[in-house]
Amino acid sequence: MLEVCLLGTGGMMPMPRRYLTSMLVRYNGLSILTDCGEGTQIALRQAGYSPNPIGIMCFTHYHADHISGLPGMLLSMGNSDRTEPLLMIGPRGLERVVGALRVIAPELPFEIKYREIKEASEDIAFEGGFIRAFRVNHNVTCYGYSIEIKRSGRFDAEAAKAAGIPLKYWNRLQHGQIIEEDGVRYTPDMVMGAERRGLKVTYSTDTRPTDSIAENAKDADLFICEGMYSEADKFEKALEHKHMMFKEAAQLAAKAQPKEMWLTHYSPSLFKPEQYMDEVRAIFPAAKAGKDGMSVDLNFDED
Repeated sequence: MLEVCLLGTGGMMPMPRRYLTSMLVRYNGLSILTDCGEGTQIALRQAGYSPNPIGIMCFTHYHADHISGLPGMLLSMGNSDRTEPLLMIGPRGLERVVGALRVIAPELPFEIKYREIKEASEDIAFEGGFIRAFRVNHNVTCYGYSIEIKRSGRFDAEAAKAAGIPLKYWNRLQHGQIIEEDGVRYTPDMVMGAERRGLKVTYSTDTRPTDSIAENAKDADLFICEGMYSEADKFEKALEHKHMMFKEAAQLAAKAQPKEMWLTHYSPSLFKPEQYMDEVRAIFPAAKAGKDGMSVDLNFDED
């Protein structure tokens, strides 16, 4: 199971009932936080989560509404007796930007490791899955992220019997080990079926529509996409500042065909996003207007 929570849905500045855009994903004891604007740690607490299990932080870019909440979050993590290293992922300049913010959070009881993304697309593995960073089109270097959980094939007992593999090796092969005994080599592919469909969440904000977004959100279980503006008269503003319209997000979803899309990163001038969703659902029916604290548990397909 992959647990996803949209902690905040605001762009540019926090509002009285809307925190800045941030997403938390939890899998097998690991929490992955994407973006950390002002108020993120409050939103995290209100949603019922602790900062301590956050093992990875991903940053789309370094505008203040996506990273200004980091010093407080790091201090909260330090005060929770955390000692495990924290991996941070983001565009070039990550270590410099975080170092500057840490002037007010200089002493932490854990190490920060940095992974600066330099290519148009890069994969970062974690136990059980990987994060794919992909470049989008904002007025500064900006990335979207897909978090994917792998799922191995089923163990084929009949294949193991046919190959004469001793029963004592079955469990080890099922868990990916290669075994060599008495000059005989047994490999997992001898007993495992084809890899099954896993789970995938794609998150993209602060960008004009790009092919990279549609490609990386293809067949996702959940696609969380910027919907900065809804009204047609804001289109020139979206072009100027390289943001996205509701309608454009829906068109990307129609290309990518995720199971569901949530809009996020609303303009402070947009008070009731739901009233504009009919146009969005006319293009992509499985669309929802994201709300702070909105969450879902994604489960593997039954087969």
